[in-house]
Formats: sequence, C-alpha cells, structure tokens
Amino acid sequence: GGAAAGGGGHRPVRVWCDGCYDMVHYGHSNQLRQARAMGDYLIVGVHTDEEIAKHKGPPVFTQEERYKMVQAIKWVDEIAPGAPYVTTLETLDKYSCDFCVHGDDITLTIDGKDTYEEVKTAGRYRECKRTQGVSTTDLVGRMLLMTKAHHSNIDEDLDYRKHTDNFGKGPKGHSPWTGVSQFLQTSQKIIQFASGKEPQPGDTIIYVAGAFDLFHVGHVDFLEKVHQLAEKPYIIAGLHFDQEVNRYKGKNYPIMNIHERTLSVLACRYVSEVVIGAPYAVTADLLDHFRVTLVCHGMTEVVPDKDGSDPYEEPKQRGIFQLVDSGSNLTTDLIVQRIIKNRLEFEARNQKKEAKELAVLEAMRRLEEEKH
Repeated sequence: GGAAAGGGGHRPVRVWCDGCYDMVHYGHSNQLRQARAMGDYLIVGVHTDEEIAKHKGPPVFTQEERYKMVQAIKWVDEIAPGAPYVTTLETLDKYSCDFCVHGDDITLTIDGKDTYEEVKTAGRYRECKRTQGVSTTDLVGRMLLMTKAHHSNIDEDLDYRKHTDNFGKGPKGHSPWTGVSQFLQTSQKIIQFASGKEPQPGDTIIYVAGAFDLFHVGHVDFLEKVHQLAEKPYIIAGLHFDQEVNRYKGKNYPIMNIHERTLSVLACRYVSEVVIGAPYAVTADLLDHFRVTLVCHGMTEVVPDKDGSDPYEEPKQRGIFQLVDSGSNLTTDLIVQRIIKNRLEFEARNQKKEAKELAVLEAMRRLEEEKH
C-alpha cells in the first residue's frame, strides 16, 4: 500500500510499530530492528498504563519507564506516547506512516477482535518474524522457578523438570510456564545487533562491566549518564559469564543467560561494543587491549573477587575509575519482585475469568440438551 521506494530522491518510508513494551527483551528489540529495516524512519507507539490495564491488566512498568526503555533501543527514531490500543488508519495518517509492522502472532482487544484488522484490510500491514526461544512468559517462569537450567552451561536437570511439572496448574491443568525455552544464539544474530563501528580517533573509550541482567530502565539511566561524560563516547560493556554472575548474585541469577544478555545490551543506543564473558577483575591487559580512557561503575555494591581483592583495583591505581550515579534505584532484584507480584495477580485474575467463561459455556450446553 502507498509505500514509496527508498532512495532515488523519493520521500522516506515511515514505519509504525506499537505495543505495551512492558518487559522489553531482545525479542522486542529484534522486532523493531526488522521493522526499521523495512523503511527509513521508525515510529513506535507505546500504550498508556490505563489502556493496558483495560485490555490486559496492569503493566509492571509505568508508562514513563516504558517510554524511556523503547526510546533507548537503537533502531527507534521516535516514540509516540499514549498510542491507542487498536491500530487504526487514522493513527498511521496522523504520524504520516506508510504501513504498520507487527510480529506473526495475534493480538486481541478486550472484545476478542484483532487489533490490526483495519490496517490489514487497507493493505497497510507488514509482518516480521518472532524471535524463537524467548517470551515474557518464559522469563517470568525462570524468575519463579528457583533453578539454573536456563544458564548457558547447565543441562536441564531432573530437579528442574519436577518443578515445572507441578507449577501453576490452572483449571485446564496446563501452565503457560512449562517448557522454559533455550534461546539459540547464532553469530548472524550478533552481527545483526552489533553496531560494527570501530572506535575513531578522538573517541573517549569508556568501559563498564556487570551482569546487565533483564536489561531494564535502571541500566538505561546508568548508560545514558555514562554516555554524557564525553563528547564522543565509545562505550564498551563487559558482560560476565553466567557462573560468575551466579557467584556474586546467588539464587537463580542471572535470569537471562550470557547470549540473551549480549543481545539486550547491544540493542541499546548508548553501547558501542560488548565483551562476551568479560573477566570479573578489570585487568591491565583488558584496559590496554581496548585502550580504555575511563572505567565507570554505578552506585551498587561491588562484590570482591574470589580472592577477596577489589575488581577495580587496576583502574583505580591508574586514576581512571569513576562512580556514576544514575539517579535510579531500580535493580534487577526489585524488578523480579515487581514482575512476580504482578504476574501472580494477573494469572489469578485470568483463571477466575476462564472459570467463569467455562461455567457459562457449560450452562448453555445444558440448556441446549434440555431442549432436545
């Protein structure tokens, strides 16, 4: 439908995506990456808390947090706050968008209608592939199951299976959290997410390290602050391996394995490069190899290395270590608590709703039988 071809002096093709973007993960980022590749300019509509509560139940993150999170994804050119839940031609026209892009799954309104019906009929709808091996439901499952089966180096053990079998049995005896999937990383996916830019002369090379687990708005705030420290920042994020994160975080952390965390961080517009499986101690070798000018850490506690030493000893001795206050108190722990609380309420509500619907169907069936 009415899309102009790119290049050759034509006007730019404007693409529209919309959604709740409540727990943004690399699956969402990948959808936005694909959508951006279909045109020249990507506008992302984000629904308000009120709209989401009406159709789906209350979101985990506030609309302000969600706006900031989507804006931080590097393929997004502009966000449209308070976008309507149902995508209409009126919305596409308002933002001068040629067409709208959505994943190949279905979204329904509170009345059970396809939210993209109108734009589909008008031929202003395109589809992109969903990312295999991740969903919000799946991540919630990992938070609730205190196991480490999702870590990249651990086989699914029997203990883990035993948990999934008796978890969250609803009226139908089926849990949406069974079968916690494993994301299969490929070099192609990393290439698609990576910036591919080398540091340029005059760039300030800044190194930050951590788990960056369940990449969230607290991380975004921190990276944005770090990004503002230099005129031409080149930020390298060192991601620790799953075993290392588990050593200093315990429980079933990290919730996302190293492959998933890599993509989440690469999707952020403030990050230029990622070190996959960075050493816990920031060594002289690492600093020299990447020609690091500055090393930053947030206000969270720094756990000592295995031998009790300070992992930031070397950058501190060189006088290139800086603490950065993101102004945010959000941690992965707090987010996990928020999500679990929200999801359990959401599930209970859905089970009640489902039980009611089943009861109505059963009553109708009986009436039919009595008639005959």
